[in-house]
Amino acid sequence: MEKMALTINHSSFFPTTLPKLSSPLFFSNQLFGLPLSSSSSIASNPRLHLVSRNTTRRRSTTRPTFKCSVSEATEPITSETKRQLMRRGDVRNIAIVAHVDHGKTTLVDAMLKQTKVFRDNQFVQERIMDSNDLERERGITILSKNTSVTYKDTKINIIDTPGHSDFGGEVERILNMVEGILLVVDSVEGPMPQTRFVLKKALEFGHAVVVVVNKIDRPSARPDFVVNSTFELFIELNATDEQCDFQVIYASGIKGQAGLSPENLAEDLGPLFESIIRCIPGPRIDKDGTLQMLVTNIEYDEHKGRIAIGRLQAGMLKKSLDVKVCTPEDSCRYGRISELYVYDKFSRVPVESVEAGDICAVCGINDIQIGETIADKLSGKPLPSIKVEEPTVKMSFSINTSPFVGREGKYVTSRNLRDRLYRELERNLAMKVEDGETADTFIVSGRGTLHITILIENMRREGYEFMVGPPKVINKMVNEQLLEPYEIATVEVPEEHMGSVVELLGKRRGQMFDMEGVGSEGTTLLKYKIPTRGLLGLRNAILTASRGTAILNTIFDGYGPWAGDMSTRDQGSLVAFEDGTSTSYAISSSQERGQMFIGPGVDVYKGQIVGIHQRPGDLSLNVCKKKAATNIRSNKEQSVILDTPLDYSLDDCIEYIQEDELVEVTPQSIRMCKNPKLAKKTR
Repeated sequence: MEKMALTINHSSFFPTTLPKLSSPLFFSNQLFGLPLSSSSSIASNPRLHLVSRNTTRRRSTTRPTFKCSVSEATEPITSETKRQLMRRGDVRNIAIVAHVDHGKTTLVDAMLKQTKVFRDNQFVQERIMDSNDLERERGITILSKNTSVTYKDTKINIIDTPGHSDFGGEVERILNMVEGILLVVDSVEGPMPQTRFVLKKALEFGHAVVVVVNKIDRPSARPDFVVNSTFELFIELNATDEQCDFQVIYASGIKGQAGLSPENLAEDLGPLFESIIRCIPGPRIDKDGTLQMLVTNIEYDEHKGRIAIGRLQAGMLKKSLDVKVCTPEDSCRYGRISELYVYDKFSRVPVESVEAGDICAVCGINDIQIGETIADKLSGKPLPSIKVEEPTVKMSFSINTSPFVGREGKYVTSRNLRDRLYRELERNLAMKVEDGETADTFIVSGRGTLHITILIENMRREGYEFMVGPPKVINKMVNEQLLEPYEIATVEVPEEHMGSVVELLGKRRGQMFDMEGVGSEGTTLLKYKIPTRGLLGLRNAILTASRGTAILNTIFDGYGPWAGDMSTRDQGSLVAFEDGTSTSYAISSSQERGQMFIGPGVDVYKGQIVGIHQRPGDLSLNVCKKKAATNIRSNKEQSVILDTPLDYSLDDCIEYIQEDELVEVTPQSIRMCKNPKLAKKTR
């Protein structure tokens, strides 16, 4: 396939502050050991992706052009508006997307520091974009966040996105605001399941893609393999030829270095900023058109109320302007812009007006929703609404019915629970809430167990007290055939534990379709297609089977035929026999029956799960039994040795429970109990 000619002026491609980067084609030629001279003409040259392409290069004194991965054909432009649309050159809107733990937030930290967002003597914590307490505790990004930097008179709006597949809804709607993405890929792991998901969405939007091979300083880094795997992923996702010809930058986010070659990094992130300016186009705007802004995100401020965030598509937005708010159903209402902000460095800055193409925040419309359009008061029309994929997992939320209700929580009624759950829908587009069978039960559907668990943890910290049931998959009936969701699971496991992991996944109806060695540490990468049902409770089971060495990643694949019955837990539960306080005397005999969740001196109630039975089936125990007090001298106190109780987190409890069990969630405690409505006979 013939490729468009590439015209390059060496002297002006990179700034003089990067003397090590001698050529813009350094990454495609020198990386493969091919000499490069300023006067040579290379007619047929293997590209970085090991795919033969005809590349013609000639010297020219004209301004350098750089053909990157934006595909003009994929952008829907009608003949009416084509003459009015123009590219804005002083703004770039980008999203940083990647699989979890591939270094997005750390890379943003380095970009902020090198563009002098902070003072030299200012203390800056690590992963500054992860501002939420829950994000910092778990070390993951949950909510997308905006910031901006200025590089060579160009404003770059940066959006940091989550890496977990459960928060894919955040990534999907953020792609409405940007023209290009930085696809960050680990230099050892290569493209992972979430990499595939976010890249697929970006290519559907026709966005430009700059691939950043991060953590290039890792000892077992294999950049050639990673770049070729990424290229194969582009081909699998039916990318156009222009999109497949992506720019590659090698970087170390933690050191703040980047370059066009893995062996020759610059002292800063200059090459990365240059590739953003040159490879990602400015926003296509209708400067003189009627006002249009799609609300993509919402924040809340105690003083200003609801703040709508989005990219201004057309026209100009001014403070105190009367506007029309349009919904996708063509129903409209009116409002006024009380405050107007843009993102400058690490904060929102008030402005009087915003031009089309920039990302801004709007206050004053208290009932604004994600997906609505802020438009001109007289002739405004709605933009296409944001669409996200359907949820695959559901859980039941109900009021707390245990004897300990009201001890710790502030909000305990069904009205409190209902208001909070429906308020979550305003921001969380990928989540759904429905009324359950009874007035005090609600069905919450999400993209995965983690997606709903984060909501539970947030509600718990806000003072709510409630109970949740076990996660269940959402099945479909198509042509009278029962379909269930399937996911692609990738497991990294050392070779010595591979047999037990393969056996475990086989029991859960998983089908292996790929197996390969990873790096030089003797690690094997297994890829499975497995029903979502089989993943419930799998994470702890895999860690046990591999002695804590396996890494499990999953991504939704699609719906397929029902795989049949499967057993996800072989052991029963130990259930408290009566209300009271646990004693050392009772626990010492109870721990012979299995592993305990509680120690001595803990208040328990009848029906509470206090441990894991070592055999199938539940067993009732009296953990409150006291030693008989007699006056016989031989009945002296004996030293009792107790095992350390299992400390289960919220995620672990939700993975553990089965159909007839519930998790009781309060601000200070997480307990498990048998569901009194589904009480089974225990032996």
